[in-house]
Amino acid sequence: MARPREFDRDEALRQAMHVFWAKGYAGTSTDDLLQAMSIGRQSMYATFGDKRKLYVEALICYQRESVRGHLHRLRSARSPIAGIESLLVDLIPLDDDARALGCMGVGSIGEFGTTDAELTTLRAQSGAMLFKALVERLRAAQKAGEIDPSLDAKRTARFLQMTMQGIRVAARAGASVETLRDLALFAIDRLKTKAR
Repeated sequence: MARPREFDRDEALRQAMHVFWAKGYAGTSTDDLLQAMSIGRQSMYATFGDKRKLYVEALICYQRESVRGHLHRLRSARSPIAGIESLLVDLIPLDDDARALGCMGVGSIGEFGTTDAELTTLRAQSGAMLFKALVERLRAAQKAGEIDPSLDAKRTARFLQMTMQGIRVAARAGASVETLRDLALFAIDRLKTKAR
């Protein structure tokens, strides 16, 4: 009869996610993971497989939570343009340590590029969900007269996604909250309908 696990799998996964998020895949050792997860080597391998499988599962967890938060900010504001602004501005953590982490997904891009097909597919899937929601919200903002009706919604959605990535990279590089907010608001201001 197999011994029951003596740890919370979800909590161990979250701890591993934070280590990978802070150090990247290559910079994270198995010992780093074991210490953060508070489990033994055998338990880690029996539960999660090897380091790579654990990384993939942690990245899936991160992306699921991240996209859920993005969609909530985008859709729960009082107007379409307010939702788009919230998406960008509220992406910026006020806490210095949290801001310095940047984005695990962007970190994965920086570390692996397109050399890992599985990771590329995971990023494309989460990116596509946000892209679709952005296009819908941008079209609603155009219909409401909040943003320039001549803008192509798909092209603008790609611009906003790249702006989000830029904000996360700049945060990781040490940019201040004020600088990052200014960048976010500058991007939003470019979308708004200008008085003639």
